[in-house]
Amino acid sequence: MMLPTHALVGMALALPYALAVPELGPVALVAGFLGGVLPDVDLYADHRRALHYPVYHSVLAAALVPAAVLVPSPAVAAAAFLALGAAAHGVADVFGGGLELRPWEGTSDRAVYDHYRDQWIAPRRWVRYDGAPEDLLLAAGVAAPSLVVLDGGYDLLVFAALFVAGVYTVVRRILPALATLAVERVLVPYVPSAIVASLPDRYFEETG
Repeated sequence: MMLPTHALVGMALALPYALAVPELGPVALVAGFLGGVLPDVDLYADHRRALHYPVYHSVLAAALVPAAVLVPSPAVAAAAFLALGAAAHGVADVFGGGLELRPWEGTSDRAVYDHYRDQWIAPRRWVRYDGAPEDLLLAAGVAAPSLVVLDGGYDLLVFAALFVAGVYTVVRRILPALATLAVERVLVPYVPSAIVASLPDRYFEETG
């Protein structure tokens, strides 16, 4: 699933807590949003493995969210919803497409790495690929409660995420061609080979 969807899911998961504990609402909402974003920091370095922990993040969230309810504090709430957003991200990626450059082709058997079992989890493809129309629909669906309830700038954050999601959905299918063109015409001729070699293999599928 695309990054805005993950971010909006993380925020939506924090919304009930923000309503129940309003003094910690801003901390929870921002942490949930960032938690949804955090795993994809590994996008260009061992993607869906280096920072994706569907099992361990889930276990951590299961411990921290009750703690945030029982002992509400900014630090505990931030940790809890950062972990919950990250856990939701890792689990949700299982239900999307694989790691290939064009995930709509369905050629990859790798969705996200399970460090607990030391193996890759196969993609379910309920959402066929990141940026698919159903991905945008999901983003809009999870954003709706936040748009109804939140104000004070949070609604603008949600609208911004939806805007990015819409643009990404429109251009998603041409991005692989642009990426391989950039590798072939820019990176390979002008960037040190050590840096080029650090890119994921999927960016060299057409360039060799």
